[in-house]
Amino acid sequence: MARFYIVTVSTSRFRERSAGGSPGDESGDLAEAMAREAGHVVVGRDLLPDDLHAIRRKVFELVQRDDVDVIIFTGGTGLTKTDVTIEAVRPLFEKEIEGFGDVFRYYSIQEVGTAAFLTRSTAGVISGKAVFLLPGSPNSVRTGMRIILAEVPHVLYLIRQ
Repeated sequence: MARFYIVTVSTSRFRERSAGGSPGDESGDLAEAMAREAGHVVVGRDLLPDDLHAIRRKVFELVQRDDVDVIIFTGGTGLTKTDVTIEAVRPLFEKEIEGFGDVFRYYSIQEVGTAAFLTRSTAGVISGKAVFLLPGSPNSVRTGMRIILAEVPHVLYLIRQ
């Protein structure tokens, strides 16, 4: 059993919540449901804007927590100017798990064709935590979580050595 923390990065959803609305978070909901169905615990969730500093602050907070093993970020991994999740988190990796992005694209190509090369999804290790950066679409989260859930016990075993 692993302890997950899920962070959705979306400026539009963040603004909606800040305005008193109740933003839907289909991707975060899906990641949480899949982790729980696989027998893991979700210890928390958050919603952040596409802001490099806010994302980094959240990473620094989460890697210090003893009750978090796996951190999932959804969103902010695209090619637009506002997509900064990769830029915020990748420099903090002690080790990057490049193969995660490769496997993610392998499965994605079967679903979306050659557009799969547009994903910058990746993963890494920070302070003994496995950190995964997924695109924000529900289909991408579903694909990424299938891969993560299949290997998370092995990943955690390795990074704790």
